[in-house]
Amino acid sequence: MSDQDGKQWTTLDKDLNRISQLEHATLYIGRPMVGLGVALAFIIVAGLGAAVVFGGQPGSALVIAAAALGAYMAINIGANDVANNMGPAVGANALTMGGAIVIAALCESAGALLAGGDVVSTISKGIIDPSAMANTQVFIWAMLAALLSSALWVNLATWIGAPVSTTHAVVGGVMGAGITAAGFASVNWASMGLIAASWVISPLLGGVIAAGFLWFIKAQIMYQDDKIAAARRWVPVLIGIMMGAFATYLAIKGLKKLISIDLTTALLIGAAVGGLSYVISAPLVRRQSEGLENRNKSLKALFALPLVISAALLSFAHGANDVANAVGPLAAIVHANAFGEFAGKVNIPHWVMVIGALGISFGLVLFGPKLIKMVGSQITKLNPMRAFCVALSAAITVIVASWLGLPVSSTHIAVGAVFGVGFFREWYHDKRLRETVVKEAVRVADEERRRRKLVRRSHFMTIVAAWIITVPASAALSAAVFFVLSHFTN
Repeated sequence: MSDQDGKQWTTLDKDLNRISQLEHATLYIGRPMVGLGVALAFIIVAGLGAAVVFGGQPGSALVIAAAALGAYMAINIGANDVANNMGPAVGANALTMGGAIVIAALCESAGALLAGGDVVSTISKGIIDPSAMANTQVFIWAMLAALLSSALWVNLATWIGAPVSTTHAVVGGVMGAGITAAGFASVNWASMGLIAASWVISPLLGGVIAAGFLWFIKAQIMYQDDKIAAARRWVPVLIGIMMGAFATYLAIKGLKKLISIDLTTALLIGAAVGGLSYVISAPLVRRQSEGLENRNKSLKALFALPLVISAALLSFAHGANDVANAVGPLAAIVHANAFGEFAGKVNIPHWVMVIGALGISFGLVLFGPKLIKMVGSQITKLNPMRAFCVALSAAITVIVASWLGLPVSSTHIAVGAVFGVGFFREWYHDKRLRETVVKEAVRVADEERRRRKLVRRSHFMTIVAAWIITVPASAALSAAVFFVLSHFTN
């Protein structure tokens, strides 16, 4: 080969390399556009599906618009809410991002379609009195405004990286449109007061319970001389508590479509499931722990599978409970358009639940990884033991709140539990540091103490601020949307 031929091949290689780099850059830039395109296509398909079912009927245009907005809302739920269930498992490396997305999509859809309530409070648990509305048309516009405003707010929160309660966003949207349509007297301020109280109670209760379980695991397992023997004794107990808590949780929240269960019966079901789970898991944990080294790193393997199971159960329960609340305004519009009346509770058509289930799956796959990473690894560092405490806290807190009669947000509970674990770790490390200072007579600089903070304060402040303003922001946005829609029709 001549030198000239060699130079030509070298030049060709360089050109091909530049083209390859350009292709990679184009794919990287275009990736977000693919997600937006798929999401838009799903919204259009939801609208077209409603058009096929309701085309030609009176008011069909409103139902078609509502179906599209319901699909948009469901996508935002998948992008934001589901991160709270899967984030800890991914952050603890018990699940890969792909595995978490697959499990969450399947369990959320199954929860919505199999155990989702067929009767839902269309006005967010009695926030607005339907009889205060002037007529059916005003009610439909109010529900449209609530759907659009809540979806826009959750979309914005996802974009800035703040996990917020989609149920609270819907509550704010309904309240804002209701006030604009029927005045302040139409709002059930007692219910709003309970919801406002839940902003504080949910994360605090979740954080305290998660920190309590982490303290128990540290004291009874991690800091024992024989860690493996301690794990064989206590891990089956913790698994039994977890399965019992989730059985109670699902009985309360996820089985209302099949049978009405009171709290006492749900607790009995949970106790039976918990006892059975202990009996089954004890020999399995003993077999799994054989040959493990006597160190904390070995304990992670014993908590990994229970953590994956808890994440799947959280997703199922979320699909059964929260999806119906999110598509409630859509169900209300369909009912009002079909019967010319509005009611506090209506049946949810099957196709509405399908939109909710599929929308959540699309939102999770396309936009969920951002919030999953944030909840799982960017607030505080999680391992399987800490993440297990978060999941267990979420189930127990819902049970306690149901017993107290408090409306709580699963988002606030889960994220509050993550913060609780992080702040407990800070306190525990600081306690051991102070003991070291006293024992060894050394001084630790203030800069070093600040460096050892284990919770990112910037995320803490952003999330708390987003929680506080979710209802008023959604309400203000909904009021503006309703004002525009009502004047447009007039």
